[in-house]
Amino acid sequence: MLVASASIGLLAPVAAQASDSLNLGGMNEYKRISNSSSKRYFDSKSFVNDDFATSNNSVKGIEASQTSFEAGSFSDTTTLDSKVIFTVGALSTPVDGNGVNRVSEATKATYMMQSNLNTSFTGDDNLYIRLKTGNATDWQKEYKYGTYLSSSKGNGDQVKVDKIWYSFPVGNNTFWIGPKIENYYMHGTSPSIYKPVLKQFTLGGNGAAFGASTNPGIGWAYKAENGFAISSNAVSQEGDATGGWGTNESKTSWASQIGYTKPNYSASVILNMKYNGWTDSYYTTPLGKARDNNANSTNIGLRGWWRPDDTGTAVPSISLGYDTSEVDGQAADTSAYFVGLTWQDTFTLDDRIGVAFGQPQTRSDESVDPFAWEIYYSYKLNDSMTITPAIFGATDRNGRTDDPDKAEEMLGAVIETTFKF
Repeated sequence: MLVASASIGLLAPVAAQASDSLNLGGMNEYKRISNSSSKRYFDSKSFVNDDFATSNNSVKGIEASQTSFEAGSFSDTTTLDSKVIFTVGALSTPVDGNGVNRVSEATKATYMMQSNLNTSFTGDDNLYIRLKTGNATDWQKEYKYGTYLSSSKGNGDQVKVDKIWYSFPVGNNTFWIGPKIENYYMHGTSPSIYKPVLKQFTLGGNGAAFGASTNPGIGWAYKAENGFAISSNAVSQEGDATGGWGTNESKTSWASQIGYTKPNYSASVILNMKYNGWTDSYYTTPLGKARDNNANSTNIGLRGWWRPDDTGTAVPSISLGYDTSEVDGQAADTSAYFVGLTWQDTFTLDDRIGVAFGQPQTRSDESVDPFAWEIYYSYKLNDSMTITPAIFGATDRNGRTDDPDKAEEMLGAVIETTFKF
């Protein structure tokens, strides 16, 4: 009790000082005059009371040196943008031989929150930090049937550092290094322009060639003025653990890409060498994912996209993907394909219709032909709020069935509301 009493006595004048130093009116004014852009710029004087900062007076009992206190906490070159996604959805899945659903069918009402901090120290470099949290569970994070949502995050309501890296340019070259990064952030060519609801449809098929993991990594990309780009990067799953970065004990992905991009189209090829049993989960069947004896694999991905000159027409933009994977010591190879179609400005400005379908990474000796699809409509209520209803489904998505003459059908639906600020 004596300690508590003393602590309160010390905190009281500090609290009084902070209340004088913070320009609460300035905070409210900042909020009112902010434009519709999702980015906010901060500096060390954003919310400081100028009168307090220059005053030689102080709260009674506080030393005069404390009058120079400033409440700013951001660098002059730091930007912050954030988003929150509310998700409500349900799922209908196949049942096993005992009549039990293979995946939980519970209706879910969940959220995800993400904040992006970007800081430059030279004007050209960037320190990127992503904070993320959410409470997604069950089918919203299910790999096996491809129902993992792009918006899902299951941190159990704990805000964590989700990504962190530093990048800097040297001429037409860009270099990355970071303790939490994925391969595809370091590619020179964007593999797809389709924006998916399901995570399996990111990157033109998030499987053998582009599947990644958030771990320590380094990378380099060269982008020429004419649209040509070449890049190479490596991420090691044991880089922050006892196995060590890039060792024989660590699962490592080394991806190299060559691409060419113009305003209306792009084409690229990637070679991704994955070592020591690295596996991918989003766009694959369990057999397609399997690696014998922590084997290495050679994965090749072809990507291309095209978009028309004008939106608001019946002609969609098109994204295509095709992957092959060969595993050392494994007789059967795997393959996958993806098609993504997007119509923009169809009914209102900035709306989006998306359709995607394809075959996940499947071994050539599997007895069924897995298939997955999604359809959504994204409608912008204003610059900061978007509503997206979607339906999705699959046939034999798990690459197996108890009855070879009966396909395993799956169907799901979600409504997502995105707030950007």
